[in-house]
Amino acid sequence: MFQSRVSVAILMVIATVLSRILPHPPNFTPVLAVSLFSGAYLADRRIALVVPILAMFVSDLYLGLHDLMPVVYGFMVLSVLFGKQIGTSMAKSFGYTVVGSVLFFVVTNLAVWFTSGMYSLDVAGLSQCFVLALPFFQNSILGDLVYSGILFGAMAFLNRTVFQTAKQTV
Repeated sequence: MFQSRVSVAILMVIATVLSRILPHPPNFTPVLAVSLFSGAYLADRRIALVVPILAMFVSDLYLGLHDLMPVVYGFMVLSVLFGKQIGTSMAKSFGYTVVGSVLFFVVTNLAVWFTSGMYSLDVAGLSQCFVLALPFFQNSILGDLVYSGILFGAMAFLNRTVFQTAKQTV
């Protein structure tokens, strides 16, 4: 059983890395979805935490390391912890995905505003930072919802069909 969980974790890391490296619309990636899903379904907390961090780090090595890595990675850890609250609830997975998308947008844009030097450190600079980030937020929330829907939906389907059948034959 442990080996199959590790195999799933490895596949999730590989798929996430590829999704960030291969051409895609800006911010349309499964990183938040994988973080939430890892928290919800990987029983070993260490593996659940390693999956999104390793995926981000490997793809960041390819894409380029950046100043916001501590903020982004910290949010991925928080997302794994959020995932622990989801369990098998589709409604919770949707809710945590939306909340996670919004929080990620707010937290990372506050960090950009405060640390990048691109914006004045006043209300006008903060407003400009958030307004210019809105197109990325659209792709981000759409990607988060699509990938969460795929991951949590596929698991719900498997739990009702394949895994249920496997339990009955044991």
